[in-house]
Amino acid sequence: MKNGLLTGIVCAGLVAGAGAALAEGDAAKGEKVFKKCKACHVVDAEKNKVGPHLVNIVGRAAGAVEGYKYSKAMKAKAEEGLMWDEANLDAYLTKPKDFLPKTKMAFPGLKKEDQRADLIAYLKSKAM
Repeated sequence: MKNGLLTGIVCAGLVAGAGAALAEGDAAKGEKVFKKCKACHVVDAEKNKVGPHLVNIVGRAAGAVEGYKYSKAMKAKAEEGLMWDEANLDAYLTKPKDFLPKTKMAFPGLKKEDQRADLIAYLKSKAM
C-alpha cells in the first residue's frame, strides 16, 4: 500500500511539473518560433490562410474556426471533444502526424520542448 501511495504522489508531481513547464514559455521567443507557422497561419486576425487562424487557439475547441475546411480526421477529433489546451497543443506541435494521423497540416513539428513552450506562450499572448 505504501508503494502504491508513493507512486501516486510521484506521478502527480510529474504531471504537475509538466504543466508548469508548459506555462513557463517565453512569448517573445515564441514570436520568433511562429515565423515557421506564418506561411499558413495568422494569429493577429480572424483570417484563414492555408490553415485556420490561430486567434484564441489556447482553450478553443478543435475544428471550431468558421469557414475553414478541416480534414475528416480533425472533424472526427472535434466531435470527440478535443480542446486545444496547452497539453494538447504541445503534443500536436511535437509531431502533428503522430498526434492526428491524416491531418492536413504538413508541418513536421517542433522537437525542442522549449520552442513549443515559447510558441504556446506566444499564442496565449495573442488572444483577442
